[in-house]
Amino acid sequence: MTNVSDKQEFEKILEANRGILFYFATDSCVVGGAVEPKVRQLLDEKFDKIAFCFINMNISPEISASHQVFVEPTLLLFIDGKEYLRRSRNINMIELEDAIQRIFSLAFED
Repeated sequence: MTNVSDKQEFEKILEANRGILFYFATDSCVVGGAVEPKVRQLLDEKFDKIAFCFINMNISPEISASHQVFVEPTLLLFIDGKEYLRRSRNINMIELEDAIQRIFSLAFED
């Protein structure tokens, strides 16, 4: 897991990873704390070509604002530097897995 604290670091990580999921939340977000390990486990078990990166919205409000993330938790999935998926607040893990699977199949499977 990577934690990002500034916009330059965000851009470097985005360029360095073909597929990456940015997880925006705060330390005080109960829902975010409960969903984060499930999302990491999903990526580890089923979508190993997609990296995970946590962004604390309290520490990095400029990153959140520049990507129009104003609620927590919010997930942004990027493939080749382009946003393909956005989910916020009430995140259904089954729906999230289905959505990532469609994108993953197109991007990474022959």
